[in-house]
Amino acid sequence: MRIDVLTAFPKILQDPLDESILKQARSRIGLEIHLRDIRDYATDKHRTIDDTPYGGGPGMVFKPEPLFDALEAIFRQTGDRTDARVIFPSPQGRLFSQEIAQEFAEIPHLVFICGHYKGIDQRVIDTWVSDELSIGDYVLSGGEIPALLMIDGIVRLIPGAINDLASAQTDSFQDGLLDCPYYTRPESYRGMAVPEVLLSGHHQKIAEWRLAQRIEHTRIKRPDLYQQFLEKEKEQLKKKSDAKQKK
Repeated sequence: MRIDVLTAFPKILQDPLDESILKQARSRIGLEIHLRDIRDYATDKHRTIDDTPYGGGPGMVFKPEPLFDALEAIFRQTGDRTDARVIFPSPQGRLFSQEIAQEFAEIPHLVFICGHYKGIDQRVIDTWVSDELSIGDYVLSGGEIPALLMIDGIVRLIPGAINDLASAQTDSFQDGLLDCPYYTRPESYRGMAVPEVLLSGHHQKIAEWRLAQRIEHTRIKRPDLYQQFLEKEKEQLKKKSDAKQKK
């Protein structure tokens, strides 16, 4: 996979992208991450990348010329836009999810445009952006932190990026439920003991306990996801019932 990030503040991203799983993925699976400073594509001596919005109002907007030039430079280098997705982190976008992370983990080329201030010229979005994604109903200073969050969520799902892909595939949200609690040594700590079932060695009972915990955690912490889970369970039961009647 290749990831390009257009940003006016590359230092925000440099250190986090060179740590932990992201660093590991770059050496293990040949992940390429390229940070491109949008100011490098400005055409004036002051390296201007923003201007006031037409129609008036407060704030500044990223100009189209540097972003168009940067994107064109990327695709001149890679040679193809067909298999690429251009992502604009924005509070107006659809909510980033585990499902989207899984989808993007299979895309060979991702490009992130990190806006700032009031955003970017709409003509950039209309011409280039394939996915406008939000990380929640709140506003941050720029798109760098949302882009970093999404990159981390996507990369860890690529086979080979982490030691045990099965671990990532059992995380919260992979099947619509939150994850279960986990315990490690010591067996007892300050009067708090590890649940006996986890010490039993009985794999089926452990699996049943973990599923029950996941369901209960989801019911308490995320009632919205719990209702979706119940609806899916009803649909599956109905399908099984219909199949039996046909036989």
